[in-house]
Amino acid sequence: MKIIAGWRRSNQLARFDVFLLVAVLITGVPCSYGGCGDDNHPSQNLEIRTWYDLDAIRDNLDGNHTLMNDLDSGTAGYEELASPTANAGKGWQPIGYSTVEVSWGCSKYVADYGLTGTFDGQGHEIRDLFINPDEFAAGLFTYLIDGGIIKNVGVVNITVVGYNVVGSLVGSNHGGTVSNCYSNGNVTGRAAIGGLVGRNIGTISNSYCTGRVTGSFNVGGLVGQQHPGCSISNCYSSCTVILNLDPEGPVGGTGGLVGSNGGTVSSSFWDTETSGQSTSGGGIGKNTTEMKNITTFTDASWNIMAVTLNQTNRAYIWNIIDGQTYPFLSWQSVS
Repeated sequence: MKIIAGWRRSNQLARFDVFLLVAVLITGVPCSYGGCGDDNHPSQNLEIRTWYDLDAIRDNLDGNHTLMNDLDSGTAGYEELASPTANAGKGWQPIGYSTVEVSWGCSKYVADYGLTGTFDGQGHEIRDLFINPDEFAAGLFTYLIDGGIIKNVGVVNITVVGYNVVGSLVGSNHGGTVSNCYSNGNVTGRAAIGGLVGRNIGTISNSYCTGRVTGSFNVGGLVGQQHPGCSISNCYSSCTVILNLDPEGPVGGTGGLVGSNGGTVSSSFWDTETSGQSTSGGGIGKNTTEMKNITTFTDASWNIMAVTLNQTNRAYIWNIIDGQTYPFLSWQSVS
């Protein structure tokens, strides 16, 4: 286990175990907080070609959106919306996050709003994102809820710095589905920190992540924390996973694939060498050689086929250059 001392953040409340308790109590929610689809704010199904188009999803959280091309630092809108200088240095404003505090007797509740529609990347990548919000939960999407779907997209060269519930693709998957996705980059936070998804209260399948994940509690290569009744299947992580010492809170729950797990993890793996972790809240640990061997995955009944360099076989979900690469999604370009 790798441990770094001295990590500290004291200017935020640790609202770690707050869930979607009273969304039904909130009325008059503006469209950007999830109130789309009524007569005043009709839903739109967006074709996304620029960062401006991607940004427009926050006003169409129940729409069915498609990514038409890769987005990167050279795409229109990057400097204003997704670069390290955007939004006064906070970078990309995560899609679909809102916290509304409601007084109800002696209690306060928090209602969160996220993507309830579909985001289909169609095999494209979103690259070079910088995300450093001064708020709870962080990711390209902060919340995926109520049957929302994210699929067929890669998030590459991403930097995310948050507090609790942080992932590159999704901060919290709260009742949605993530499938056929991958990420690469650096994800840093305190609790419920994952390379792909910070907290899973839904379904994740046929996805993977590479890069570096750093946190102090419930930290995992793929997912930081998974709740009971939820599932991860046919996934893997080769992320380096680093545990920080936090003098202001608990430390632990660190794993190569999942930090802490109350649900189901099946046919999923992590690299024990690259992660620096010998244990996980779920999954099977393999060394790097085994992670590049097709037998590891065929024995787990993955839909996978060996290919040669610069070749793909889209009849299968996964491809691998046996003995040379980790598995990759068949729609990826690998050279």
